[in-house]
Amino acid sequence: MKALLESRELILRGEVRRTVPVAAITAVTVEGDDLVLSTPDGPLILTLGADAATRWARKLTTPPPSLAQKLGVGPATPVLVIGTVDDPALAEALAGAVAATPAEARLALAVVRNPADLERAVTAHAALPSGAALWLIHGKGPKATFGEAPVRAWMRATGFMDTKISAVSATLSATRYSIRSR
Repeated sequence: MKALLESRELILRGEVRRTVPVAAITAVTVEGDDLVLSTPDGPLILTLGADAATRWARKLTTPPPSLAQKLGVGPATPVLVIGTVDDPALAEALAGAVAATPAEARLALAVVRNPADLERAVTAHAALPSGAALWLIHGKGPKATFGEAPVRAWMRATGFMDTKISAVSATLSATRYSIRSR
């Protein structure tokens, strides 16, 4: 049997085929080489070895980081917001972390829907201290009207390098950019 631990589900393949949502796991323990899980369908025992069982248990019992943590924003790291934030998850992540001026900001975040928005974001980002990152919030997936591929191509052509990506919501992703060192 093969077991895969994804961020939202545990997938079993082989003689036992099953997918268990991580949110449905109610208890996690390690007993020797075994990871013992309590699921709605009853106990599930995976023999992974003591080290792997301990790592998986830690991963299953550690809450995922918040969007604010993924973006690296908060009261100690204020962000210059460029554009209109109309996504509830993003608005919640930015609460209490928005800088009033570029001088107060440690990084910038722009919601981009077209190349003109990208130009405005890069221009506004230039007012921040040297080395400040720029997060671009764009459409997610292949059906997005202005998504990751055109944003990345435009940003790379203007001297930026993408350094991190994060999901924002079902329809939005965030990509962090820094000016490429020469």
